[in-house]
Order: sequence, then structure tokens, then C-alpha cells
Amino acid sequence: MSPVLALGLLAVVGVLATRLPRLPPRRPRSLDVLFAAGTPLLLLGIVLGPGIELLDTAALRALSPVTALTLGWLGALLGARCERRYVTRIPRRLWLLSGLEAVAVLLVVGLAAWLLARARPALGAAWTPRLPAVLALGTVAAASGPGAVALAARTLGVRRSVARVFGLAATLATAWATLALTLALTISPLRGSGEGGATHGWFAWLALTIGSGTLVGMLFLSFTRLRPDPEHVGVALLGAMLFAAGIGYAADLSPLVVCGLAAALIVNGSPLRRRVRGLLAAGEHLIYGLFLIITGAVLALPTVWVLAAAPILWALRTAAKWAVVRYARDPLQLGAIPPQLGLATTAQGGLAVALGASFLLGDGATSGTGRPLLTTIVVGVVLAQLAAPPLMRLALRPTALTERAPGPELTAESPVD
Repeated sequence: MSPVLALGLLAVVGVLATRLPRLPPRRPRSLDVLFAAGTPLLLLGIVLGPGIELLDTAALRALSPVTALTLGWLGALLGARCERRYVTRIPRRLWLLSGLEAVAVLLVVGLAAWLLARARPALGAAWTPRLPAVLALGTVAAASGPGAVALAARTLGVRRSVARVFGLAATLATAWATLALTLALTISPLRGSGEGGATHGWFAWLALTIGSGTLVGMLFLSFTRLRPDPEHVGVALLGAMLFAAGIGYAADLSPLVVCGLAAALIVNGSPLRRRVRGLLAAGEHLIYGLFLIITGAVLALPTVWVLAAAPILWALRTAAKWAVVRYARDPLQLGAIPPQLGLATTAQGGLAVALGASFLLGDGATSGTGRPLLTTIVVGVVLAQLAAPPLMRLALRPTALTERAPGPELTAESPVD
């Protein structure tokens, strides 16, 4: 389709959208979560990509560096939460509980994905290569969305102390999922298959990733010590993120992990940590919007089984999260947390999609092997967002969390709000 014609059609759609009747004021809260999470931008990407092919394969390949930057920025947002003085306040038993939950979800969803791919040849052909596809689905399922969980809590009017517990649990789950992503990428056959042609053994890949993140973080700390003026921090941070994402993209590393490590080092070593977190948060909306549009343009649907598998994997993920928290909290002596905490943290957001996209960047994020897998991940995240408010309401009901605050060990100040 001609780009001029495509832009004309988009203009017509935009004009017609202004004439549509407004949504009723009393609408399902799940729709509010979907709209606030940026679903319209994802739909715009689908229109620009598979719809009118304005963002075709060549355009997406040219945008691969931008994709790497968006992945890196989202990873930096997670890394900026890992400040030592907050992390050390979290009880070890809570770390263990969240780790058990992440492992259980990864195993259950990964095994189910493997069985589905074997049972349905069309689905197996869409999820290729098989091993990285299963690892990606399991890793994304283990992650939660701190922002999406907080949004669902605000939508339901949950008390701040209770919402803080939910956000902390979501952050821990995502941290474990990021660790699983890092380990999985060391054995992924997609790693090193991109245009750069760089190939590394698993140890060299891991060492380069850690070394690159450390290098970028040290460069930022050195520059801000020489120029401590607050107005120079933004330039230094943007340069650090561009450098880290560029290293990750050019060397076939993970921009998300490299930038996350750099941000974690920065917030633990810089006296300007609050300004750094503020600048990262200020750029989140733009970066997140670009990421969603590119993600929508990448999606593909070679078989309807890609859509059918998503709700099955989502249901298994939800059941695994609920079961681990329900039956492991008492042996770990974590009676202060609600037994239905697993249901309250099912919401996912752009960071979960970014974890899945990290598996595909080494393959250019544009080949036929990666697009159906990303489609499954996006559909699963949308389902998680839709179900987040009712599941959180169900988690609140039997424990009467709206009437009493959690125990003091879970209300310590944390960077999750």
C-alpha cells in the first residue's frame, strides 16, 4: 500500500474517532486498566504493521536500534528499583517465596507450552526454535507488572499500605523473571544470529553483559562527579542509556539486562539517585509508547492456535501463582501476607512484553520465527490486564485487607510505589 494512501486512511480514522460517542461513565474497570496500559498504541502498531504495512519488515529492521533503546530504558526502570538500602529490608523468606513462585510458574507454563507445541504441529511450527520459545513463554509468565499491579490497585481503591505489598511482590517476581531471562539467553540459539554476526559462548556472553553494564554505570558515576550540576545529569543519563543499549544491540547482548545492570549500579553509587529515577520515569511514557507501537507492528498470526494457546497458558500461570503462595506462606512463616497474594499480582505490563522481545532481538525481531511467539505473549499480557481487577478483588475479599494493614515486616518503605 502507498504510504500516502496509508496516512490518508489513518487521518480518516482519526477524524471518525472524534465523532464516536463517549464511553459510558460506568464501564468495566478492566477496560480502564487496558486503556491506561497503552493498548490503543498497541492497536495503532497493528494497523501500521500487519494492517497497512507502513511499518514493513525493512522499516522494522531499520528501527531495530530504537527497539534496543526502548528495551534498555524499560530494563533501566527495573534496575533503578534495586537500591541496596531497600533490597536489604526485604525479608529473605519473602525473596524465597517469590523465587519459588517464579520457578513454579516457569516450569508449569514452559511444560505446557512444550506439550501444546507437540500436540499441534501448526503451533509447533509457529513457535520455532522450540527451546527458546518455551523459555520465553515461561520467563514472561514468571514476571509481573509493578506498574500494572499499582494501576489495578488504584482502580479498585485499595489502601496504600496494601497496594505497597502488592507492588513489592510484583517487583520481586519481575526481578526473578529477569534473572531467568539472563540465564536463558546464555543458552538461546537465537543469540548471535542477528545481523551483527557476533557469537559468544555462554560464559563470554554473561561476562560481557555484566562487564558492559558495569562499564556504563562507572562512566556515568565518573562524569557526574566531574559535573555534579543537576542540569547535566539528564544528558549524562541519556548518553549512558544510548551507550548501554548500543553495546547490547551491536554485541548481541541483551539491552534490557545491560541497561538494568547499569541503572542498578548508578542508583547504588550516585548521590543523585532520586533525580536519576525521576528522569527515567519522565521518559517512560515516550519510550513505552514507541515500544508498544513497534511491538504491534511486529505481531503476526500464522495460525489461530497462537491465539488459542494464550488463554490456556494464562490460566495455568494464574493457578501456579495462587497455589505457591497459598501453600508455601505458612511453612515459610509469612502469615502477614494474604493467602491470595498470587491472584493480586497477576497483572502484567510492557516490561513483561519486553522480556519476551529480548529473546527476539538477536533474530532481528522481524523474522517469521519470532513474530508468532510475540503475538502469544502479547495476548497473554492483555488477558492478564483484563483479569487483574476481578482477581485482585477476589484476593482482597477473604482476607479483609481493606480493614487491617499487613504486618510491619512488609510495610517498609520500598521503591515500588
